[in-house]
Amino acid sequence: MSARATAACVTASLLLASFVSRGWCQTSPPPPTPCSAFKTCDACVPHARCLWCFSSNNCSEYPVSWLLPPASLCQLSQARWGVCWLNFEALIIALAVLGGSILIAITVCCCCCCCCRRRRSGPDRDEERYAQKQEEIRQRADDRKVERMARHDEIRRKYGLIGDSDHPYSKFENE
Repeated sequence: MSARATAACVTASLLLASFVSRGWCQTSPPPPTPCSAFKTCDACVPHARCLWCFSSNNCSEYPVSWLLPPASLCQLSQARWGVCWLNFEALIIALAVLGGSILIAITVCCCCCCCCRRRRSGPDRDEERYAQKQEEIRQRADDRKVERMARHDEIRRKYGLIGDSDHPYSKFENE
């Protein structure tokens, strides 16, 4: 056989061996340890599916069909889930207070945003007064300007600086 044929046979046999060995090496994960096997609270509560009851000192499956464990399984004040130092009753109260605080904060923020938008959308009383004063000042300035221009025109007419037809010397200015 040639070197190419040998290399092809070796490659084919390696591929075949890798596919076959994959099929043989597949294993299923071991079944989870039942909660009743845990004998202490510290061993029981790290598992989310387990609930420790201090009154009976046993670890049992958390009843996922109910939101809260029934009193027949364990009293809320004696039940521990997640950590051993916090009973289920205090956990529920703490989560309810936290959730209520978050809802109140969101409501207050929304109300403040809506009130601020409403206030910004229309002019404020102070802004209206300021705009009115500015308009009055501008109007008085315009009136003074008109009076000043009238006085200047009168002086120009008096000394013959304006080309008016009713000015006595206007006919000589064009010559």
